[in-house]
Amino acid sequence: MKDRELTGKNAVITGASKGLGKSIALALAENGANLALISRDIEKLNQVAEEAKKLGVEAYAFKADITDEMQVDAVCKKITGHFNRVHILINNAGINIRKPITDFTMTEWRTVMDTNVTGAFLMCRALVPYMKGNGYGRIINLTSIMSHVGLPGRSVYAASKSALIGFTKALALELAPEKITVNGISPGPFLTEMNRPLVENPELTQFFLSRIPLGRWGDPREVADLAVFLCSEKANFITGTDILIDGGWTAQ
Repeated sequence: MKDRELTGKNAVITGASKGLGKSIALALAENGANLALISRDIEKLNQVAEEAKKLGVEAYAFKADITDEMQVDAVCKKITGHFNRVHILINNAGINIRKPITDFTMTEWRTVMDTNVTGAFLMCRALVPYMKGNGYGRIINLTSIMSHVGLPGRSVYAASKSALIGFTKALALELAPEKITVNGISPGPFLTEMNRPLVENPELTQFFLSRIPLGRWGDPREVADLAVFLCSEKANFITGTDILIDGGWTAQ
């Protein structure tokens, strides 16, 4: 979309310092959206903000832990100080701990659930009041194919992402009267920092590629392009759903 149809829209992206969050942020900027970027890694986040500014948009970096209620409220207050209105919220921040269920500690369980589910809840609760009344709004939650299929060692991650899909569907109904759409994007195996342990292991790489009919890892830009579409006017009638982008994995 080269017509910058998101010009004038203000977007908030969590986990925007790297991976899918960074790709989505820069793709939104290419299409004219101003950015408020959130991450715990402020150094990398500042670099993303500088890249976005070169695309001719406003971009601000904010350090915050989205699992902490007070930090979320504080950072959202700062964001709404720059942008009177928020139009787009991308809940991308996430974590995956891979291990058998019997090896999980309660601290690890809470870390995964707080990051992947509670963080999205806190961000929505804080920013939805600034999204209402615009006649347009987009919330995108980054879910996972692990919401649809299972793998050993992914039980806690799958639980968190499945909860996020339920949250997405209910919130879509709640916000539909405000013309705010709420959707999930479920990526399959993508070349991101989170998946680096898989990519660097030849046996695991072979396993994953054998499960992907298209025969390759996904490029983060492909998720970004889907997010841009969902934020566009072309997607006005899409809400309450979760879109798989997995090279055909879950079609089998």
